[in-house]
Amino acid sequence: MIMDDVKLNLRISHGSMDNEVLDLIESAKMQMGISGIRVISDTDQLTKRAIILYCKANFGLDNAESDKYQLRFDSLITHMSMCPEYNTVVVI
Repeated sequence: MIMDDVKLNLRISHGSMDNEVLDLIESAKMQMGISGIRVISDTDQLTKRAIILYCKANFGLDNAESDKYQLRFDSLITHMSMCPEYNTVVVI
């Protein structure tokens, strides 16, 4: 589950921050959609990595590494948005 993966990467082992983490996950997905990514799956490894990077960039108030993770997120979604596997929705 994406929530568990994000919490693990944020080093959170309790549930008191779940609402904030969920908001960040949804914000990451929205940013991906705005960037042209049409296929967003919680089980896809690149999608999962992008969500984790976004959350690591935006979690907490005193985050010295925020810029580093934001640059990585931006770079990854730029590449994903140019890839047909992520920017084309197949309608059957």
